[in-house]
Amino acid sequence: MRTYKLTIAYDGTRYQGWQRQPDTELTIQGMLERAVCALKGYPVEVNGSGRTDGGVHAEAQTASIRLSGKVEEEPFLEELNRMLPEDIRVTGMELVKNGFHARYSASGKRYEYTVDTREKADVFTRKYCFHFPEKLDMGAMKKAADCLVGKHDFAAFTDRNEDQSTIRTIYAIRISKEGSKVKLLYEGNGFMYHMVRILTGTLLEVGTRKRSVEETAVLLDGGERFQAGFLAPACGLSLKEVYY
Repeated sequence: MRTYKLTIAYDGTRYQGWQRQPDTELTIQGMLERAVCALKGYPVEVNGSGRTDGGVHAEAQTASIRLSGKVEEEPFLEELNRMLPEDIRVTGMELVKNGFHARYSASGKRYEYTVDTREKADVFTRKYCFHFPEKLDMGAMKKAADCLVGKHDFAAFTDRNEDQSTIRTIYAIRISKEGSKVKLLYEGNGFMYHMVRILTGTLLEVGTRKRSVEETAVLLDGGERFQAGFLAPACGLSLKEVYY
């Protein structure tokens, strides 16, 4: 068996997230597994670097698969993409050492969240932004973001603890404005269920002065979910890169 690393781009608008589910065919993992299975003639598990939520997009999700024998990567990739719907594309494929696992071998991820602050949503980007027509205090948002950088207990920023450690390290949060669009870039060693979306909702509340920078910092000291900000919609979030 040979192990291959796949890089995948997808528009998550019509999908119920990455992870296959028994009650729907509309998952990214499920679509990929059906296509690879049809191409190879035997079941192949596609292991992703993480489980993006329903409606979340990816520019460079990573997955690993194990195939019997070596395959010609370019013809395989061409045929695989021919079998996939137009909103999912495998953009890269490379042979890696056996033992590589897209999730367990990852050392970090980079996500980007986009907010559209104009009065009426941009018709061309409305599926990839959160329409939030508010004036934002960018300075306060950046100060609050600085408080969140580092190794902390982010229990207040997830909707599902599942008895696992809620300690994570955020390497950087960068907030920038391009016209009416505000972009929040997150880099860290790992993100929990809904974590980036809750962080975004919290920072937007700081930006609209519904909470202070100090109130945000306190959440890292035994804070609970109900004390953090709202869950920003999935449509504005995109997985940009997985680090190994």
